[in-house]
Amino acid sequence: MIVRRFVEAYNTGNLDLLDDLLAPDYFDQTNKVGIEGLKQLINMALKAFPDYHETIEDIIAEGDKVWIRVTITTGTHTGEFMGLTATGKNLTAEMVDIFRVVNGKLVEYRDVTNRLEFLRQLGVIEYTEKGKQLFLAGAK
Repeated sequence: MIVRRFVEAYNTGNLDLLDDLLAPDYFDQTNKVGIEGLKQLINMALKAFPDYHETIEDIIAEGDKVWIRVTITTGTHTGEFMGLTATGKNLTAEMVDIFRVVNGKLVEYRDVTNRLEFLRQLGVIEYTEKGKQLFLAGAK
């Protein structure tokens, strides 16, 4: 399946594979980039998190849409990321990625990610006491 191959390309840093998977008019709705911009983002992310790995937990496909739920199972912040110096902290997260597929190629992408939790794990932000009560109650 094309979406599995996309996640594999991201996990391995095999950006040449993207040329086979993405339509010429591919657009990432989350980051507002096309193919070359996506490659730059992936390169930046993998330099910052060289051990980054996503695991697909669920896949739902209907019509031209494919939804996946992924878990970031490893991701150690060892390089600069969007102006943030390396923290050495590990990142784990759950995301939902939504793809649109036309004629066997990915043409559109968007994701749903808790970016505040991402920044909290990296130590960039800290929840207030009330935020800890609301969002971290029962968290491991």
